[in-house]
Amino acid sequence: MLPIHQSHNVFSAQATLGEGPLWDEQAQALWWIDIEVGLVFRYDPANQVNDRFEVGQRVGTIVLDSAGGILLAVANGFARFDPTSQALVIINDPEADLSENRFNDGKCDPAGRFWAGTMNLDPGNHTTGALYSLDSELSVRKHLSDVGVSNGIVWSADAKTMYYADSMSGVVDAFDYDIHQGTISNRRSVFHVPDELGAADGMSIDAEDRLWVAFWGGGCVGCIDPHSGQLLSKIEVPVEQPTACAFGGSDLRDLYITSARHALTDAQLAKQPEAGDLFVARVEVPGVVSPRFKG
Repeated sequence: MLPIHQSHNVFSAQATLGEGPLWDEQAQALWWIDIEVGLVFRYDPANQVNDRFEVGQRVGTIVLDSAGGILLAVANGFARFDPTSQALVIINDPEADLSENRFNDGKCDPAGRFWAGTMNLDPGNHTTGALYSLDSELSVRKHLSDVGVSNGIVWSADAKTMYYADSMSGVVDAFDYDIHQGTISNRRSVFHVPDELGAADGMSIDAEDRLWVAFWGGGCVGCIDPHSGQLLSKIEVPVEQPTACAFGGSDLRDLYITSARHALTDAQLAKQPEAGDLFVARVEVPGVVSPRFKG
């Protein structure tokens, strides 16, 4: 029988589209976002305080840089953000001519490049998204086109493999990764998402190179062995739409899980009043520290 673990609610945020959890190991705090309303949050688990900062436009993901600053991928491209002044400065907008697209999920690779992908505002009917990287010189490179909903980018411990999910594809993919050139090749599927799990959304990776994937529509986070393609265990979440996960805590064994209320009816919300909240589950194998942007 598949091992099933439970999560518990740590903050009632009621986010419209909570996403992008990222653990700051220096501050021992969790950064995360609400995409649709353009908010960045900083959750302090020691005090159970969730500070909020207004971005002014849709925000798809957040990363930290090596100097202690914050970078975002927003509707209008890659940007720097100052939580104190709430000032947003666009660095590079590779899709300035695609008003129907916005940036979605992304992370930094082990060399410090910022990878993030885009999606159409109506992804059910369009695959106008793409996958980009921002390097230390602040130049942008496109790696993939014809993307539905770009999600879940992580790298193996040896930095030779990148894992990625286009949520519309029904699979989690792997690529060979050239850490020196920042390029991908040899795309192949490592997990086929069963219908009952919904769609692969945000992703994290643990110290044993196992993938932890939030399943939108599946009410859980699954632990996947990318080598065998097997689902090893599940963490149940009391909401239909978990969106992403990130390892945190002093020992990186607290798996934080974001969720969404987006597109749920009043009847659905009545059955899952915690939709949009922040959850956590204790796991046995720790995660790894998230790389920071070097630029």
